[in-house]
Amino acid sequence: MRNCFEKSGKWRIFYPHKMSEQTPTLLSASNIEINFGRQNILDKASLSIHEGDRIGMVGRNGSGKSTFLKILAGLTPPDAGEIVRSRDLTIGYLSQDFTLDETKTVYQNVEEGARHIFNLIAEYETLPGHSNRADDLEHRIAALDGWNLEYRIKEALSHLNAPDAASMITNLSGGEKRRIAMAKALVARPDLLILDEPTNHLDPEAIEWVIEFLLGFKGAFLVVTHDRYFLDRITTGMVEVSNGKIYSYEGNYTEYLISKAERQSVEERQEQVRQGFLHRELDWVRRGPKARTTKSKSRLDRFFEVAAQGPPPKEMDVDLVIPPPPSIGNRVVDLENVGMELGGRKLFENVNLKFAAGTKVGIAGKNGLGKTTLLKIIIGALKPTEGTVKIGELTRFNYVDQNRVQLDPEKTVYDELGQGSEVVQFGDQKISVRSYLRRFLFTEDRISTQVRHLSGGERSRLLLARILKNGGNFIILDEPTNDLDLASLRVLEEALIGFGGSILVVSHDRYFLDRICNHMIVFEGDGQVSQTPGNYDYYMELRRRKASAEKRESSSSAAATVQSTKSKSSTQPRKLKYKEQMELAGMEATIAEAEQETTRLEELFASPDFYKVHADHPQIQKEIETSKAKVAALYARWEELAAIDGTSKD
Repeated sequence: MRNCFEKSGKWRIFYPHKMSEQTPTLLSASNIEINFGRQNILDKASLSIHEGDRIGMVGRNGSGKSTFLKILAGLTPPDAGEIVRSRDLTIGYLSQDFTLDETKTVYQNVEEGARHIFNLIAEYETLPGHSNRADDLEHRIAALDGWNLEYRIKEALSHLNAPDAASMITNLSGGEKRRIAMAKALVARPDLLILDEPTNHLDPEAIEWVIEFLLGFKGAFLVVTHDRYFLDRITTGMVEVSNGKIYSYEGNYTEYLISKAERQSVEERQEQVRQGFLHRELDWVRRGPKARTTKSKSRLDRFFEVAAQGPPPKEMDVDLVIPPPPSIGNRVVDLENVGMELGGRKLFENVNLKFAAGTKVGIAGKNGLGKTTLLKIIIGALKPTEGTVKIGELTRFNYVDQNRVQLDPEKTVYDELGQGSEVVQFGDQKISVRSYLRRFLFTEDRISTQVRHLSGGERSRLLLARILKNGGNFIILDEPTNDLDLASLRVLEEALIGFGGSILVVSHDRYFLDRICNHMIVFEGDGQVSQTPGNYDYYMELRRRKASAEKRESSSSAAATVQSTKSKSSTQPRKLKYKEQMELAGMEATIAEAEQETTRLEELFASPDFYKVHADHPQIQKEIETSKAKVAALYARWEELAAIDGTSKD
């Protein structure tokens, strides 16, 4: 970064875009402008994406991130500026407002994401085996891993916990549809992958699979997400959309935060110098030099030019302070041996937990295992099928569910929040609705704006403002991080950390759970619910230790079994039976025959015209696996018989 004050009187800040400058450019966006009415969303924003780039994009909700992604994907034209794409560039795009074909199955929709690969295969199958075009297509299909496309589709659907491949889209929930759209984007293996909030509605295991997929992805990708753990794992560069501009940083999310703090520190020092210059020049101007010479005129022009530039834009943060909790008793909520069964399926059992003031419990685990059900049991909205729930007399819940409250699109922000009142009860005090809304970054003009004209981020802030004003001494949040930008997330975390009552939060956001929680409940499947003190990272560390211990124990047990077998063999050696002697004698020939069959099948599968000739390729794949397993079993049997034969001769 370089900052300077030019002789012309202009202050400039240079933000170098160093990511992958030496590699070929896939896409370049220059001086992009987007205006919504009077609001200038993007103002000469520029970004270049090169081969191998792994870029995370951040910025406040409403800053233009999603709009910029649509421009890069070619779905929305900019009001001004230029987009240059490399020749034959393929782009995979997952938008927040994705669409799926309601008339098709889950599998058919995911297939559409790799339509370009299917088209290449279809053309290849129409060509003679020995032609230049066929050779070219064969290499392109192999580079895209097209021959394994069916397997990759099934793998993606499985790891993303998607519905059955034969299910129709019309019968699915919003979260299920998003996981299908995610699979559709990933199986394409494009040159450039653009993902807008890819981790929404994914459980921790699915997120981990997406991370591993992207770490092994050969193309470039640009990801917009509020999942900071995700960004830290996958990115080597960050870009921030702020005040219509795009600023580039090297490194992952943590390194971006450090660099941004340094940039802002430099800007503050620059502004101090600029203000000093203006004060000195203003004093000179007020003295009113008698002779307006060319030199004094130039000095005056420079003063007005620097004054017109103004200070660097300041970022406003939500002043999110949760109303102080009313007094809470010794008993908040006690769960004793709580279990729940729905539709003949046991979700969980034997859950024991005592909440107290200051308890901040996080709940994590796969979707569909009963996390939200447990929340409803705790607040008394559902009765458990077994166990008891005791709620303290002074406990006052403030429950924020996944669907949140519904906003009236025709009401103004003021009316929606105030609900007929001009004040908000804030602990023992009352503050005006306008003052309360300003804490959530609503300016005067936005306070009088209808809800239907708000951005997604503004809607989320309004929802939080409306819900959190209800106070309470036990706050329960179900997926609170969805749709919140990173700045709002950080402030929400600080507010929850400083809250004096009890907190229970369901989230897939590991970073959020690590900052907030001092106790974890994790739904692990098959009705098992694990509890540990500490945050999510500590739970994962305990899980790794347990897995390592089990592995060591398994190895020790296996070694003991082998030793025991050897001991028995040494004390009571036995000879091979006649049939075993014959089996051992013919074993080499049997193994050689099995290996030849495996080789034949593998060569058949690898032949260029395999997919043209063999429509039953899935069956042949199974035959290869079966043949390999047979060879392995024969070798194991040979070693077993040879060991017995050797022992008997000792």
